[in-house]
Amino acid sequence: MSEQQTTEATTANGGVKKAPATFRAILGEKIGMTQIFHPKDQNLYGVTVIQAGPCPVLRVKTAASKDGYDAVQLGFGTIKDKSRNSAERGQFKAAGVPSQKYVREIRDANLAGLEAGQTVLADTFKTGDYVDVQGITKGKGFAGVMKRHNFKGLPASHGASDKERSPGSLASRRSLGRVMPGQRMAGHMGNVMTSTIKIEVVDVDAEKNLIYVAGAVPGPRGGLVTIFETVKNKKTRIDTVKSTIKKDKMGNIIKAAAKPGAKK
Repeated sequence: MSEQQTTEATTANGGVKKAPATFRAILGEKIGMTQIFHPKDQNLYGVTVIQAGPCPVLRVKTAASKDGYDAVQLGFGTIKDKSRNSAERGQFKAAGVPSQKYVREIRDANLAGLEAGQTVLADTFKTGDYVDVQGITKGKGFAGVMKRHNFKGLPASHGASDKERSPGSLASRRSLGRVMPGQRMAGHMGNVMTSTIKIEVVDVDAEKNLIYVAGAVPGPRGGLVTIFETVKNKKTRIDTVKSTIKKDKMGNIIKAAAKPGAKK
């Protein structure tokens, strides 16, 4: 990024040194769900509202440096300095940003023109983009096999006593005589990192740093999520326009019949 482009980006964003548009990732907080009309097709969509950014760039790592790999560290949400240790406060001071509540490292991203002190804003994405949203799912505690793995359960008749929700047989008696690794059983459910792949950005409110994505995303309200450009081949929505020209089976254009009373 040239000095002129940097100055223009800084002036346009009220003194904020904006990150290059080629960097396609941002941290955010899940606010909740609502319904809005899509600005293009005017259909009602159930959307998740995400408070995305502003996310200052804290550090840029490169394979040529002592780090040995390419990555960028983003911060999100301000916090009091006393809540961070001296090493973390020094890192924030070097980047010229206040202490951040969340710090996440992002790899496999385009780091061209990215520098410490720049800021990633919500307008890095636009309406129609497809994104992947990563977050930690809601913790459900210890769950049985019917809730955790959608088991059918055992019959409630024919002499069965309190066995309706039990898992049933776990292993064969003759073959190996043990429970194989990976057997679906009761256990801790939720509280794991997961991603929702290729969901559409329905709307972006750049002034309030809000991104509206279609459908649900992992995590509870107030949880941290990371929005990436989708890994799928189709990166943005392409609207197809249906032709109004009618053709017969032979490919000839069918002329529309003139309306009664119309001038020739």
